[in-house]
Formats: sequence, structure tokens, C-alpha cells
Amino acid sequence: MEYFNIAPVASVIFVFTIITSLYAFYDNGIYGKFMLHPYSVSKGKNVYTLITSGLIHADWMHLFFNMFTFVAFSFKLERLMGSWQFGLLYFLGLVLSDLPTVFKHKDNFHYNSLGASGAVSAVLFSYILFNPMSKIYIMFIPIGIPAVAFGVIYLIYCAYASRNSRDHINHDAHFFGALTGLIFTIIFVPGIIQNFISMLTGSN
Repeated sequence: MEYFNIAPVASVIFVFTIITSLYAFYDNGIYGKFMLHPYSVSKGKNVYTLITSGLIHADWMHLFFNMFTFVAFSFKLERLMGSWQFGLLYFLGLVLSDLPTVFKHKDNFHYNSLGASGAVSAVLFSYILFNPMSKIYIMFIPIGIPAVAFGVIYLIYCAYASRNSRDHINHDAHFFGALTGLIFTIIFVPGIIQNFISMLTGSN
């Protein structure tokens, strides 16, 4: 209840995403209805999957990592920017991070994508603008990495992996979700660039 009072939008997104993901684990028919299918979307069909694909995950590990990252930053971010701004950021992160995937795979009938990674990346990078020198901890690495350094490495890796990786991770969604978070925050949070620079330089 305390979290809901502090960050109601983030709380609802967190609970709803877990419920829909768990439901999909036990009813595989949900995947066919909710997954992003770029071929269909490019033909004007199942456009709603730009949103619903972010409500389901491939497996427990996929769900855990996305929701772990979401919880780490979303509740703080909603308090910093406001509830309606946070809700809009998350929604745009879902949709805009998937559009490049639709264009890239519009002729590939067999390609599907799912997960909230694009929206979570938007949340993470918005938070980085607010707190560029905060430490981000990665599993198996004992020291924290400054958020701004992590962000640069993250973007470079996503851009590289999008072109060269042969895994089944939608690196484009991570990359464009991150860009969405940065651009949205710059537009909707006055003075964020000055705040970012002052925190980097240590000036008041």
C-alpha cells in the first residue's frame, strides 16, 4: 500500500505486468494474441500488440530481469517526474521502441517479439538524466558503475548487437526505448539538461 501511495502508476504497471505474464505462462494461447508480429502490424492488423507485447514475457528469467530493473528505478522516477508524466513515458516507451522492429521485420512472417524491455529501458535512461552519477550494480560485478557510464556502454552494446548478434533478443527495442526515455525527459522536464550537467560537473 505504501508503494501505491508513493508511485501509483508504477505500482499498477508492475502488478499488472506480472499478472498477465504469469497468466501467459499457463495459457500459451495468450502469446499468439499478445505478441508483436511485425508482419501483421505493417499490414494494419493487430496494431494493439505494440502495447500488449509489453505485458507478457518469454520465461521466468525474462520477467525477473525486466521487473527487477523496473522496480529499481520506476518508483523513484515517478516521484521525481510526476505520475502522469511517468505513465506517458512508459506508454511511449512500449510503442516507440517497437516501431523500428516493425519496419525492420515487416517482411518476415516468422518474426515475433515480446517483453517490456523497451519501456523499461525508457525508464532507466530517464532516471539516468536525473541521477547521472548514481551507481548501477550489475550481477557478478562487485562495484557500482556510474549511471551515465553504464548508459553509454549500454547504447553502444545495443547498437552493435542489433547488427551483429544472432541471439533472439530484440536489441532494437532496448536501444530505441532508451532514446525514447532520453528525448521524453528532455522535452517534458524543464531544466533537466542543466541538472544533468551540474551533477556531472559537481557544480550547484
